[in-house]
Amino acid sequence: MLKLFAVFFLVGSGWVIYLDATLRDRFEGNKWQIPAKVYARPLEIYSGVALNAELLEWELQQLGYRESSGLNKPGSYFRQGRMFRLYTRGFAFPDGQEHAQKASFEITRDVLSNLQAGTGDDLIRLEPLQIGGIYPNQQEERILLQLDAVPDVVIKTLLAVEDKKFWSHHGIAPTAILRALWVNTQSGRVVQGASTLTQQLVKNFFLSHERTLTRKATEAAMAVLLDFHYSKEEILEAYLNEIYLGQSGNRAIHGFGSASQFYFAQSLEYLELHQISLLVALVKGPSYYNPRKHPERALARRNLVLDIMMREQIISAAQADAAKAKPLGVTSKPVYTENRYPAFLDLVKRQLQKEYQQEDLESEGLKIFTTMNPQVQHQSETRLASVLNQLEKQKHNKSLEGAVVITGAESGELIALVGGRDARFAGFNRAIDAKRPIGSLAKPAVYLAALERSDQYTLSTLLEDKQITVPLPNGNVWEPKNYDGQEHGIVPLHMAMAHSLNLSTVHLGMSLGVNNVVETFAKLGVKEEIDPFYSLFLGALSLSPYQVATMYQTISASGFNVPVRAIREVVDADGGPLSRYEYELQAQFKPQTVYLLHRMMQEVMQEGTGRSAYQRLSPKLNLAGKTGTTNDSRDSWFAGMTGDYLGVVWVGRDDNQRTALTGATGALRIWSEIMRGMPQRSFNPVLPEGVDHYWIMEESEKVTDSGCEGARELPFIVGTQPVEYQNCQSGFGQIKGWIKNLFD
Repeated sequence: MLKLFAVFFLVGSGWVIYLDATLRDRFEGNKWQIPAKVYARPLEIYSGVALNAELLEWELQQLGYRESSGLNKPGSYFRQGRMFRLYTRGFAFPDGQEHAQKASFEITRDVLSNLQAGTGDDLIRLEPLQIGGIYPNQQEERILLQLDAVPDVVIKTLLAVEDKKFWSHHGIAPTAILRALWVNTQSGRVVQGASTLTQQLVKNFFLSHERTLTRKATEAAMAVLLDFHYSKEEILEAYLNEIYLGQSGNRAIHGFGSASQFYFAQSLEYLELHQISLLVALVKGPSYYNPRKHPERALARRNLVLDIMMREQIISAAQADAAKAKPLGVTSKPVYTENRYPAFLDLVKRQLQKEYQQEDLESEGLKIFTTMNPQVQHQSETRLASVLNQLEKQKHNKSLEGAVVITGAESGELIALVGGRDARFAGFNRAIDAKRPIGSLAKPAVYLAALERSDQYTLSTLLEDKQITVPLPNGNVWEPKNYDGQEHGIVPLHMAMAHSLNLSTVHLGMSLGVNNVVETFAKLGVKEEIDPFYSLFLGALSLSPYQVATMYQTISASGFNVPVRAIREVVDADGGPLSRYEYELQAQFKPQTVYLLHRMMQEVMQEGTGRSAYQRLSPKLNLAGKTGTTNDSRDSWFAGMTGDYLGVVWVGRDDNQRTALTGATGALRIWSEIMRGMPQRSFNPVLPEGVDHYWIMEESEKVTDSGCEGARELPFIVGTQPVEYQNCQSGFGQIKGWIKNLFD
């Protein structure tokens, strides 16, 4: 017997030592893998900001704000016509804490005015929308809480319901175990549990959920060891962060912090009694009492918790009755747990991987603040899908796909990115990975290369728009044609661009030399290797919509190469700065030259291939852009600029079949619909020093007067304007012409 006892003692001691080592290693190390959280830009509210009332209300709803005339708690708003009142939640931004406050303002014709903030500030920021996360393999959602930040009523309620003797027992409750054993034996099944809070924590941390005597014995032993090594406060804090409280798809919701956001879109500190009691009620069985799927069960369990709170004198009878009278109050869908914008998040991950290890992104609780504007993203997603549906019906062409990239016109910040008509599909990202021939979107590079030679080319330079035959090395010939199949004779350079004439563009490109055009593409930011073929002039270059946006960003930013970036800042779990992605720019072209290109791209919209945009947008709005169509209408492109945004849209088919769409009838239509739904400023580039405007008789390339029939006002780099004057008046006009010629 002694030997047998010694064997059991040694085995038991070894078992306990092993459990103790396992427990301490896990509990003292990094207890959890905390996923990185990815946020959109914060919405800044100040007098004079351009803001659409409907889109503002949409964003408030996405943030989980509830409409309430009383504004009795943070996260509520009230709208009456153009008047808004908010009670913001506050947020810990990288540059400081934004406190919860009440504010009011009005929005008239997409302009905010009369801001009155509780703190007296001229600018307030709403908390940024969480647009996704970067999750470890465990797929666990968790927001860490410090014990001293947890409301006292939460702790009292949890202990009253789950473990009344938590502060006095040593990890297990022997009397409760015996009582449960007796009840379960009498009933022949498990009807009563006896797990303490500490045992529940052990089960969640270390063990499976199987119901066996071995597992229960292990659980009890580890609970005693945990209680021996660590304080009650440490155990309670770990429990509050670890307990499983729900499921969102394949993602588990752990802890009261994430559960509060998951069910109520509120921080735990802002919850009311009826909400706190529901969270505690869910501890017993998050699936069985799921308030979104089984509201009756959840309501009954919540009210039982409220009765316990009243019995334990945590709340009064009146408070319990008032809480019972309220609905469950959960949001209709989870707010913080899904990757809502997979295409945008895909790009964010790619940019982060240049500086961060994947393990750090998945486990260190980093906070990533991006440039995405949820309102513009929403507009882009919905308008892309709706217009593609309309085009399929009109053209009897199924399986159309598309992609959208929108950036700040000058900043290069990526504001929206849509990878396909099903914006929630996390598969092939057409905005980044679909490289297609860009067609006439290549032409601005040809004309920019010409304008850089200001001593040879101006906007009034006459070009030949005549048939050309180019012999190829393989013995074939290349015979480009205009889209309308016609030749237009002699045309001014600006008109060839505005009407996207292929023949005059080829003549111009050949006079420049293909290598000079290739160099211009490189300066515009195209990093792809480019084959120096003449067909490049007409778009024989395959780029993704994102790469096209990078190229046009240099044009939009007046010749400065501005990297397109999706991230503003990365901070650690405590808010400490890790990386800032500053605004960077590098001059590539003379501003005078780009100003002339802007003038041609405005003419594209006013009277050229992009003029149909004004069927949907105000004629008072100055726009600049370029359409693009590839052979057999397989790809429809448009890149366009307003005063606020640069937008690139592609439409095509994944099988590369014909779409029966041009750049104007497909991509431009989507771009116009997106821009129509948002406040806009006109595209009005600043006139650079050294550029002046002159009235020109284009047929003869002569300066004239504004009153002359057929005259057009064009910008010229000073010194490059035509010197010969053409008089179209008599008397004073003729004398004026002689004087002008004399001074020239």
